[in-house]
Parts: sequence; structure tokens; C-alpha cells
Amino acid sequence: MSVPAGQHTVRRHNLALVLREVAGPEPLSRAGVAARTGLTRGTVSSLVEELIAAGLVAELAAERGGPGRPASPLRLDPSGPAGLGLEVGVEAVGACVVDLSGAVRAHRTTASDHRDDAPDAALARLASLAVDVMAEAALPIAGATVAIPGVIGPDGVLERAPNLPRWVDVDVGSALSERLGGLPVRAGNEADLAALAERWAGGPADAIVVSGGIGVGAGILLGGALFPGAGGRAGEIGHVVVDPDGPACHCGGRGCLETVAGLEALAGGDADAVRAAGRALGIALTGAVHLLDVPAVVLGGDYPGCGPPLLEAVRAELAARVFSRAGVDVRFSALGPDAALRGAATAVVQAVLADPGRLIVGNGVRATGSPS
Repeated sequence: MSVPAGQHTVRRHNLALVLREVAGPEPLSRAGVAARTGLTRGTVSSLVEELIAAGLVAELAAERGGPGRPASPLRLDPSGPAGLGLEVGVEAVGACVVDLSGAVRAHRTTASDHRDDAPDAALARLASLAVDVMAEAALPIAGATVAIPGVIGPDGVLERAPNLPRWVDVDVGSALSERLGGLPVRAGNEADLAALAERWAGGPADAIVVSGGIGVGAGILLGGALFPGAGGRAGEIGHVVVDPDGPACHCGGRGCLETVAGLEALAGGDADAVRAAGRALGIALTGAVHLLDVPAVVLGGDYPGCGPPLLEAVRAELAARVFSRAGVDVRFSALGPDAALRGAATAVVQAVLADPGRLIVGNGVRATGSPS
């Protein structure tokens, strides 16, 4: 038997409904939101007041000049609760803050080699960088997401990261939360977060988004949503075998894609190495495209820096191998190596927009911000 929604549940739903309309491309007044949602003007006005008090919505000055009483347009408040994005790479850490409108308000990366590093040392450096970035942005922080180049289990724990051999069964989110004064932090795979960033930036709804770096990963988008797989392992394309007799890989196997198409194989940008990487990528992607029937491939991370030779080699392999009348759209990402970091921060903002009620307690606002 279905249970009727309680008053609190209905209110949370309506808060999200109103905020979604305010976040749309067309500026709306309170009356406009009421017309779009079907809620009464009185209900919309009450919900808007709550969203304004929470710092989520700002009401602009009314535009004058037309007949009748001018309406005041609503917009997302750029001074409201923002998202903190964090990233642990193989050779760097990064942090950025994205406001409710999607604008990057602060961003920093710093070199930090983690291949032989213990997790605690790297997380301490990342937490310090995060504090600096939050201070620079000077915005309340709703939460954080940290991008990791490894397998994140359903419980949010990093199970393993082939290029970070000492990072096994690490609860990265909890460890960072402790260092950041209890700020909510969740962990996500860096390729998955890069794929989401691509989608939120207007990219294709069905695509394989490849993140090229020391390792090679991919985020899979189906119907505009991320496909993580049953255990969060979907998209580990860097460990698809392209040469069974090839060189040893950090994962313990041989001939994995990243031994040919990872940055270590592309050092110096040698033309032959770039073309070989493109061919190997095309071969690995052929199987993925045939299996998933996606029409687009986006090459991100450090791959756009390899230029046309890489893109042309991937296109040529897919054109020769994929059975598709329409062909496969292969393009470079416009977001580049910062895609995972942007995706991590934007994931927090998207969660706020989807459920603003979680930041509002009664008629007040839950305090969020930089740790003291």
C-alpha cells in the first residue's frame, strides 16, 4: 500500500521544483514560476522567501518601462552555497570552488607525486590546498567531492588505484572530512566526474568520455546519466588488453591500453607514439562502441594537447571497424585536464539544486562554510 507524502516531503519537493525553474535559462518572476509549476502564487512566494533566506535565490530589481506593476526576476544567488571540488592525481592535487550558477570562483593545482606516497601525506596536502581555495572564494560551502583515479566502491571507499599502489581500501571522503572540520566529502572516480562535467557543459547524452593521463579511464554516459556498473568499475578502459604480449602494466597485467596510450607512453609528443596511441585507443573503443551502441566519443584529460594526429588516428580506426551507418562522432573535450575537478565541484552544486531542502532547517538555514 502506498503511503501519502507528508507535509515535509511535499515541501522539499516543491522547494526543488521552484529552484529548478529559477535555475532555467529564462528569467522568471514569482508569478512566472507559479505559472510554470502549477503551484499557487502564495505557495511560490513562501517557498521563494525560504530559498532567499537560504542564500540560494536572489531577487533582482524590477525592470520598469512597461504597463502595470513590474515583476522582479529571480536568479540563482552567486553568493550562495557553493561546491568544493578536490582531486588527487598521480602527480598533482587540485581544488576548485564552483558557485550555484556554475562559475568557477577559485581554482588551484599543485605538483605532488603520489606513486610511492602514503595516502595520509597526500590528503594532508590536499586539505591544506582546499582551505586556501575556500578562503579565496569566500563563499559558504555546501559540501565537497574528491576525484580519484581508481575504483570507488558503492560504500564510497577507494578499493584500489593501479597507479597509486599504496592506496588500497582508503576511505578518502571520511579522511578529508576530518581534516576539513566535518565538511561532507564524498569520493568519485575521476573519469566518471569528468564525463558528468562534459554532459553538464552541453556535451552528448550518450557517449564514452575518455580521460587520458598517466592512467586512462572512461566515463560512460547513457541517456544523459552516468553508468557506473554494478560495483563502480565501468569505464576501466585503460586496462582493456590491446596487445596480449605487450609491456607490463601497473595493474599486474600485460598489454593494457594505458601502456600504449597513457602519458608515460606519449612522453615528448613523438609523432609515432601519438599515432600508435590513437590506433590503440581506436581499437579499444571499437569494442566499447559495439557493446554500448553510443554515437559519440569524447577525448579529454591530457589528450587534447596531443592535437590532430591523435584525433585523426582514433577517427580512422573507428571508421574502419565500427558497423554504423551514421559513424561515430569523435571530438576533443573543451574542458581539458580540469574536467574531473570541475565535475567534482559541480556535482555538489547539482545535488543542492536537486534537493535544496537539505540545506534548510525549519525557517532557518543550516550553517555551511569553510572550516575554522
